[in-house]
Amino acid sequence: MAQHACEWLVARIGDHLQQSEQPFVLALSGGSTPKRLYQLLGDLTPGTVDWSRVCLVWGDERPVAPDHVDSNFRLVRENLLDHIEIPATNVLPVAGADGDPAQAASDYAQLLNDRLPKVNGLPQLDCALLGLGDDVHTASLFPHSAAISEETRCFVENYVDKLGCWRLSLTAPILNAAGAVVFLIAGEKKRQALQALWFADRNPQLYPAHLIRPRSGHLWTMVDQSAVDGVEFPNDSQVRRIGELN
Repeated sequence: MAQHACEWLVARIGDHLQQSEQPFVLALSGGSTPKRLYQLLGDLTPGTVDWSRVCLVWGDERPVAPDHVDSNFRLVRENLLDHIEIPATNVLPVAGADGDPAQAASDYAQLLNDRLPKVNGLPQLDCALLGLGDDVHTASLFPHSAAISEETRCFVENYVDKLGCWRLSLTAPILNAAGAVVFLIAGEKKRQALQALWFADRNPQLYPAHLIRPRSGHLWTMVDQSAVDGVEFPNDSQVRRIGELN
């Protein structure tokens, strides 16, 4: 899955840079699943991707310092940034994540508004990478949390009761305005979440990933075999198993 995602993303970046003078804006996911993708991107032959024309933003961040083991910035730095040539000005992590959450969210929203092109008043992402939690959360949009109902802001602080802490996250409005949104889902532990993502009745409060429905962009779900094995496909489903795709 990671290899396919890498090849797909490299091709998409290349196509964009050939057709546009604007940088390719990529929102990065945290968590364990995208780690291998970042390693593969970092191992590419220099010049495969013109990183000088790619802008990296963070889909969500945890309330820790950037060198903390749980930091999404640290995950990206160790597995990608330390292995590529990219201008520091093209890397837009969340500053102050270990400080006041409301201030950190407000500052990051302002940074995205200042630095990124806008479409219909929202900062424009060319591609957003997302994970899927066992509880069907995505980014840091957790079940029954306040951020699920956000309709205007692009980045918010979000208190998560089950974790007993704040998270910082992109919101559904900016994700649904992206040119492409990609769920990366791996492992047998994600089967029930994948089942709910694809086939459960729409219920964003219970299944926040149901919020992700790009308005004009494309939605992709990239899964490995262990995640999709055991998913029950309705008889009338148009979704086919990976092994059946040519």
